[in-house]
Amino acid sequence: MVSGLLWYARGVSLTMQGVLRQMKIHWNVLRILALVWVVTPGVRAQGTARPELPALFEKKEVMIAMRDGVKLHTEIYTPKNAKEALPIFLERTPYGISADDKGYSPKLYRYSHMFADGYVFVFQDIRGRFGSEGQFVMNRPVHEASNPKGVDESTDTYDTIEWLVKSVPNNNGRVGTAGISYGGFLAAMALVNPHPALKAVSEQACMGDAWLGDDFFHNGAFRLSYGYEYATEMESTKENFKLKFDSDDLYDWYLHMGPLSNINKDYLHGKIPTWNNFVEHPAYDEFWKGKSLAHALHQATVPNLNVAGWWDQEDFYGPTATYANLEKNDAAHMNYLVVGPWNHGGWAHGPGNLLGQGCMRKANCR
Repeated sequence: MVSGLLWYARGVSLTMQGVLRQMKIHWNVLRILALVWVVTPGVRAQGTARPELPALFEKKEVMIAMRDGVKLHTEIYTPKNAKEALPIFLERTPYGISADDKGYSPKLYRYSHMFADGYVFVFQDIRGRFGSEGQFVMNRPVHEASNPKGVDESTDTYDTIEWLVKSVPNNNGRVGTAGISYGGFLAAMALVNPHPALKAVSEQACMGDAWLGDDFFHNGAFRLSYGYEYATEMESTKENFKLKFDSDDLYDWYLHMGPLSNINKDYLHGKIPTWNNFVEHPAYDEFWKGKSLAHALHQATVPNLNVAGWWDQEDFYGPTATYANLEKNDAAHMNYLVVGPWNHGGWAHGPGNLLGQGCMRKANCR
């Protein structure tokens, strides 16, 4: 069982257990990483009572302006009675931050094992989703270098960190980020042009290439149900749209739908960009290559940990391919990989040493 990733944000020197020791990872990593537990169970999984978040954190909601003027909805949770400058942990998501009946994001519970160590937790809706402005683009590619005003998930992460380290009181100028599934893709994009304050990243079940092996195409084989349902649910509204069918038997529904051209003709009417991309780019062309992480991410200059599950039905290709790509130029020993007996995101939903519940649908990995 993997008990955690060590980050340098607090200067803590702990040891990783189990898999990392067996993998003979270079132990110099202990001096450059700081504690962020990525595959340990949360409070619910351990069967203990959930902490009262309002008693532990001060909450602040802000709209952070990006370099093109678009503002992203962000929630900041600062521990009460902090006695020292604290590092910032950032998670960016397309699935919404949401809130409980007291106005606090349930996402905090995933990191309850980190509360005692002291972190400022920050959650952000990405561009075009939920409370954030702008247009959402599925797996937004890195902008052209020739365009100084171009934006992508890397620049949005950079601009967010820039604002946080300058504006959040009593932070120590060190930031870490992590995420699962689409969030893993966002975390990996933070490595493309990392902010100097970014000290560690964990890209988990990240989408590395949606045509070669992740999500929509598995080695070119189009996943009809997944492609239609996920794209429609993500791009019909700014929030998580619930797609409804007029049949309880989806196999029968797709069987009687007729040719794929009927999707746009009878249902989507050209309004879902990602479905239009499937139609226009069925082969592995420059469009898909431009969205691939390998297209933009060639060398890690920030310590990072890829996490993958052997039974991940969505994104096993991404983390292993990303690790292999970065390993080619990893003379500084900043690139690491953990693979365990999990399905999609299963390490975040159970003890970590078992298959666990996982996320049977990507939109559930929040």
